[in-house]
Amino acid sequence: MNLHLLDAIILLAVLAAVGGTALYARRYTRSVADYLTANRCAGRYLLTVADGMAGLGAVTIVATWEQFYEVGFAGNLWAGIYAPISLILAMSGWIIYRFRQSRAMTLPQFLEMRYSRNFRVFSGVLCFTSGVLNYGIFPAVTGRFLIYFLELPVYTTALGGLELNWTLGVVMAVVLAAALTITLNGGQIAVMVSDFFQGQLASVCFLILLVVILWLIPWSTMTETLRSAPAGESKLNPFEQSGLDGFNPWFFVMMAVLQIYMYRVWQGTQAYNASARDPHEAKMANVLSQFRGLIQVLLVPLAAVAAWVLLNGDVLPEQAAAVQGQLDALEADGREQVAKQLTTTLAMKEILPVGVFGLLVAVMVMAAISTDSTYLHSWGAIFAQDVVSPIRENMGQAHLSPQRHLTLLRWSSVGVAVFAWCFSMIFPLQEYIFMYFQLTGAIFTGGAGAVLIGGLYWRRGATAGAWLAMGIGSALSVIGVLLINVVWPAAVPALQQAYPAVGWVRALPDEFYLDGVQYSFSVALVSIAAYVVVSMLVRRRPIDFDRLFHRKQSLDPTPSEPDATSTRTPRWQRAVGITDEFTLGDKAIYALKYALFGWTFGAGFLMLVVLYFCGLMRTDDAWVRWWTICLVVNGIAGSLAVVWFLIGGFRDLYRLFVALSLIERDAKDDGRVTEHLGEN
Repeated sequence: MNLHLLDAIILLAVLAAVGGTALYARRYTRSVADYLTANRCAGRYLLTVADGMAGLGAVTIVATWEQFYEVGFAGNLWAGIYAPISLILAMSGWIIYRFRQSRAMTLPQFLEMRYSRNFRVFSGVLCFTSGVLNYGIFPAVTGRFLIYFLELPVYTTALGGLELNWTLGVVMAVVLAAALTITLNGGQIAVMVSDFFQGQLASVCFLILLVVILWLIPWSTMTETLRSAPAGESKLNPFEQSGLDGFNPWFFVMMAVLQIYMYRVWQGTQAYNASARDPHEAKMANVLSQFRGLIQVLLVPLAAVAAWVLLNGDVLPEQAAAVQGQLDALEADGREQVAKQLTTTLAMKEILPVGVFGLLVAVMVMAAISTDSTYLHSWGAIFAQDVVSPIRENMGQAHLSPQRHLTLLRWSSVGVAVFAWCFSMIFPLQEYIFMYFQLTGAIFTGGAGAVLIGGLYWRRGATAGAWLAMGIGSALSVIGVLLINVVWPAAVPALQQAYPAVGWVRALPDEFYLDGVQYSFSVALVSIAAYVVVSMLVRRRPIDFDRLFHRKQSLDPTPSEPDATSTRTPRWQRAVGITDEFTLGDKAIYALKYALFGWTFGAGFLMLVVLYFCGLMRTDDAWVRWWTICLVVNGIAGSLAVVWFLIGGFRDLYRLFVALSLIERDAKDDGRVTEHLGEN
């Protein structure tokens, strides 16, 4: 095992700290609302750090490494397309404000309130199916990282035509068991508190790793090597990437559109959507999220670029030869996609010194446990809340007692863990990880985006339109998953072997014509059209949004919930997203947000596009200077943000425990819906 004593001590200390926080949080879980939403007592900094860590995940780090190994620093410019979209979504409270006003614990619960109970069951089944399939590869990606990073011995056996990796099975079982321990102990309270501590530790580790990588591979060496990229595959100039497969400019354009359509639709971290103290706190947590991720945004791409430099330059030749040898062995064994996933992993394994090596292992284990515990909680809760419970109600059965309800929630999470372990053992991933995410996610989000946006913002959105949009989106996405990952890779070689003389068969490409993002984009357009057309044809009566969003009478245990529709704030402030509930500190955060937007979009994307077409940003020297400025500015800002969120996060953590100690629990606050504004 490639793990020194110091590395092992670091890893064990981190795991002990995370486990201790989860066990401490258990004492506060006394009701279904505690288990599902931390009884809606979380503050903005706690939410931002915990939600960010839950959404990071070891699988997301590996997937991002896979992407940026292909595109280099140049991919960061096209990501700037997202800047104005992110600004508008965060500042407006898009989706999150109204969803929190509804007091729904899960998205399908809101869909029952807005449409019908049967539609809740239907959407709950789709949401759960999409979620567990999407999550099904998480343990495998994490397990492979740990196996190759720690150089664990691999033991395999053949069973019914499948090669089963039992080392992978054991590693996955250990990580899943750790995540289950957190989830089962305290539900969302334990998940959120442990995610928060892991997020704070990870931020500090990211800073250290950033400095060490730049020390091992100096910035000047890195940028000089990047100049040698082949024509059309530049790692510095985003306008010279026409030769890249998959992660090209059109990829980022489609992702920008999908960002709006699928915003807060994906339910992997669904409990965080409902855990805020009030809608304004949920909105501010969203605004703060980009500040929290500055160091993460720096480190993760930098590690992938460093791996490319290692394998394509003259720096650290012995380590480069060791990495290349391992990659060649994987490719010779027919595991080309696994080799792509593990390229940066193997590079970091070879170059990081003792101690720092342990920090990266700790970060990846924390990222895996935080995402696993959150996803186990989310998909287990959706199965129990939005499939089993409403079916019981339709059958006329009595509501479960709080203890039996909690038991159902816990066993549902166990079932998700068992499925993920089995799926990871046998599923052969043929796509880029991000492409697979888009495909499996679209089983639910392909139609749910139209249904949720229409339900929150269009009074005349009809239940019939919701059924059709969700049904079409699901059907087309399931076809896409099977076609791209299973049918096409198997059928095309078989056809070409059986009919070698047929021209059109011989001309079929090895991969399907559309990748995962392109296919998801097409499904989203079809689902929107179905929802709008059918709703306009039905001409149903308008929904009473005041009742749906509890605007006339607060139901919170706190004195009142702020209303973003009030008008005491000057019009020019409302135009930029500021409402009556804003404090002076909130306005200062908004000002910082606009400054960040000006840097990433105004001084970044727009300025660079203009300068490129004016002929001033067409050389590698110019782009090296720009990426150097970005490294310095984002590094300083990210370091300050780490300190800022440490202070704010621990303040919110203290307030959370105080609120949970004093709040009066309501046994009926368990996700049941007593009033339907749509159809019954």
